[in-house]
This record gives sequence, structure tokens and C-alpha cells, in this order.
Amino acid sequence: MNVGDVIAERTVQLSRESLVRYAGASGDFNPIHYRDDVAAEVGLPGVLAHGMLTMGLASSVAVAALPGTARILDYGVRFARPVVVDPQSGAEVAVTAKVGAVDDAAVRIDLTVKHADTTVLVKAQLRVAADSL
Repeated sequence: MNVGDVIAERTVQLSRESLVRYAGASGDFNPIHYRDDVAAEVGLPGVLAHGMLTMGLASSVAVAALPGTARILDYGVRFARPVVVDPQSGAEVAVTAKVGAVDDAAVRIDLTVKHADTTVLVKAQLRVAADSL
């Protein structure tokens, strides 16, 4: 792997059903993730995808492109903007995974994560043990 190599790109379509399924799996039943009226009452632009769902989708794009032997050392993000999920059209989340740095110990994968041409996660990076690749 070389710095600048794009290892994966994928656009994931989220629906309101995706949010309900994630809520069931995670136990996060905050109504801002499924009720328009509650989202509006608290000043949100609409029903939001769970932050951890967005974070998980982003990492899954990179992990799917790595060999099965890859060991993830760490993964972190900063949330910049929410992903608003429309009741009819849902939301598209576009993820690009690019090699950001390489050294003897690890490879850093930088993730660009966008929704509606807006970056939703910043400093989205995972480090993979170099000896596992």
C-alpha cells in the first residue's frame, strides 16, 4: 500500500427502515432517529441517522477492502454534520478509503464520508497493523 492509494469507494443507501433495524440492534431508540415530529421539536432538520451507524458504515467500506488477516489497531472520527434521512428517498452516504500514511508499524486509512455533498465525519481514520497486511 502506498500513500494516496484509494483502496475502496462505496455509496450506501440508508432508509428509515435501516434506522429502525439499527435501533433494534443497538438499543438506541431515541425518537430523533425515527419520528419527524420529535426531530422538529428539538430543532433538527429531520430524522437523523445514528452517529454510530454512520461511523460503522464508514469503517466497513475500508475493512471490506482489507485482507481477512488485517488487524485494526484503532479507529476514530469526529462528527461534523448529521445524516438526515428523508422518509421517501432516504439518504446516500458516500465513503472513500484512501491510504494516508505508512510506516513499519501501521497503515493509516483516511476515510472521506459525505452525505449530500457535505462532509459528515472528519478525522475519520483507522490504523491497521502493517504486519497483518
